[in-house]
Amino acid sequence: MKNKQKKSKASADGSMSLSGHLKELRNRVLICVIVLVAGFCACLGFAPKLVTLFTDMGQNFGYVFVYIAPQELLMEYFSMAFVGSLVICFPVLAYHIYAFCSPGLSSKERNYFKVGLFAGTLFFLLGITFARLVSIPFMLRFLISFTGEVDVSASISIQAYISFLLSVFLIFGIVFEMPVITVVLTALGVLKAEWLAKGRKIMIVAIFFIAAVITPPDVISQILIAFPMLLLYEVSILLCKLVTKRKKKTDEDDEEEDE
Repeated sequence: MKNKQKKSKASADGSMSLSGHLKELRNRVLICVIVLVAGFCACLGFAPKLVTLFTDMGQNFGYVFVYIAPQELLMEYFSMAFVGSLVICFPVLAYHIYAFCSPGLSSKERNYFKVGLFAGTLFFLLGITFARLVSIPFMLRFLISFTGEVDVSASISIQAYISFLLSVFLIFGIVFEMPVITVVLTALGVLKAEWLAKGRKIMIVAIFFIAAVITPPDVISQILIAFPMLLLYEVSILLCKLVTKRKKKTDEDDEEEDE
């Protein structure tokens, strides 16, 4: 009887045992896997069109694509289908992540989670768009320009080419997350706008170093990549200052209400 009373109290409080959390996690992971598999199967039929979309970008600059292993092109179809599945199933995945985490968060933390998730997705897409319209065309044009100096044709492995494009998309998507990450950390009290402002000189050097690593070895392309990163850093400082002011105002209002 006592055990039953304890269980009923736990359920009345809205709490959940460890086994309950594990079961919920298992169920949500299972749903996400099923959705991803269904999305993968649906995107597999469109994979050749996605590969063609990517290769058209390179063919416009004179690249010729080949595959050097019997299964290479098929594996790229699988890669494109998996990426497409992640894109179309992202709303479902995001919902289940939020639904699993939300019971342990306060109302303010839930709002931060929602805003961070939405803003993070938006800025990630902005980074991919910037890479598609600015960075990748410039890189492809620059890299194929070397073939004019030697008697070598640009016949590129389809696997290497698609891996290159996906890497660039991922890098710029992550780079454009800088304002979102800094704002969330500032809202949680982990980061301060003053620290970002004081570390501006160090960050400028670090940003140009990163740009030199992820771009072809010429000054123009490094500046082309470093400029949006510097702009995002300044935007991050501005947003952090706004968040700090809002937090101070909220804390003052709470103190006045307590008095």
